[in-house]
Amino acid sequence: MPVRSTFKFIRKIIPVSLLSLGIIFLIVIILSFTTLPYWGYYWLGTSQSEITGKPDYIVLLGGGGMPSESSLMRAFFVHRAAIESPESRIVISIPGDSTDSLSTARMVAAELILKGIDPERILFEQTATNTRSEALQLQHFNNEVLTDKPILLVTAPEHMRRSVLVFKKAGFTSVNALPTFENVIEANLFFDDDQLGGKKTIVPDIGNHTSVRYQFWNHLKYEILIAREMAALAYYKLRGWI
Repeated sequence: MPVRSTFKFIRKIIPVSLLSLGIIFLIVIILSFTTLPYWGYYWLGTSQSEITGKPDYIVLLGGGGMPSESSLMRAFFVHRAAIESPESRIVISIPGDSTDSLSTARMVAAELILKGIDPERILFEQTATNTRSEALQLQHFNNEVLTDKPILLVTAPEHMRRSVLVFKKAGFTSVNALPTFENVIEANLFFDDDQLGGKKTIVPDIGNHTSVRYQFWNHLKYEILIAREMAALAYYKLRGWI
C-alpha cells in the first residue's frame, strides 16, 4: 500500500514539476528580450559603489585564474585606479603561493607590472578563500589597521554589492568601489546575410538583429549571474556577514 501511494504521488508531482519548470523557462526567455536583466546586473554593480576620495589601498578581489576574463578585467581597472592614485598600495587578494611565479596572484601582478606599475606597490593577501575571509584578513594587514583607512575594492559588477556590504560589516569605515563593467564595441555590427553568400534557407536573416545575435544571450548570462548572486546575498545575510 505505501508503495502504491508513493507511486501515485510521483505521478501527480511530475506534471506539476514539469509545468512549473516550463513556466520558469518561459519567463527567463521572455525577460532575455527585455532590458530588465541588464538593469538588475547594473544595480548589483552600482547600488553600493562610490568613490569619495583617493584610496590608501586598492584591493583586487580574487576572481578566476590567470589568464581569464575576470582577472584581466580586474587588472585593467586596478591599473587605471593606480594611475589616478599614485600614492596608493595595491593588494592582490587571491589564494595561493605568491612565491610561485606561475600562481594566479603572481601572474596578475606580472600583468600590472607589464602595464607600468611599480612592483614595490604590490602586496599579496594569499589565504582568504571567500569575500568574508578577505575582509577579515585585511582588517590588519601590512602592519596597519586597514579598517580606518580608505580602500578601493575592484571586482566584478555582480560581486560588488556583496563585497562592499561585507567589508563594511567587518568594520571598514571608508569603502570605495570600482566595478569592472565591460564597454560595448562602438562599431556598427549589422550585415547583409545574402551578400555573404552561402545557401538560401528559410531561416530569417539576422544581420540587422543584434538583439538576437548578442543581447538575448548576454541577458541570459546576466539572469544566471543575478540568480547566483541573490542566493549568495541571502546566505551572507543569514550568516550575519552583511
